[in-house]
Amino acid sequence: MKKIDISSNGYIFNDISELEEEDRNLIELSVIARKKAYAPYSKFNVGATLLLDNGITVSGNNQENAAYPSGMCAERVAIWKASSEYPGLIVKKIAISAASLEHTVNKPVGPCGACRQTLYEYEFNQKEPIQIIFMGEIGKIIKVESLGSLLPFSFDSSFL
Repeated sequence: MKKIDISSNGYIFNDISELEEEDRNLIELSVIARKKAYAPYSKFNVGATLLLDNGITVSGNNQENAAYPSGMCAERVAIWKASSEYPGLIVKKIAISAASLEHTVNKPVGPCGACRQTLYEYEFNQKEPIQIIFMGEIGKIIKVESLGSLLPFSFDSSFL
């Protein structure tokens, strides 16, 4: 037996003003998308904005349903919208913003496990990393260079 260490590297920013302009714009677009979310049950709104390699941005937000499994996360709404409207384009970055109607979310909120797996499939297939930038409503922001760094021991089509 041999022990292995798995780690992720990223950057932490104190607030949006420390981001480069492109990243700041993506976060601002994710906040706009977040404010349009339909989350009457969880009262937890999430917005996500992708940057495609042609410069187009695509946003999505979480959409809930009284039949809980029928809802969808913002990240998957955005990536599937991008894939259906702009098939074959490379996703360069995704910015995510989350807020609660019940309390202030003051720490970064990364994608859930299902969203990580979905986003990773796109990263794997395009053979280029997708940078992830995520925040709560206020406070620090985290940026990682690749979705794969958030999903060690990932599953992909090479196993099928």
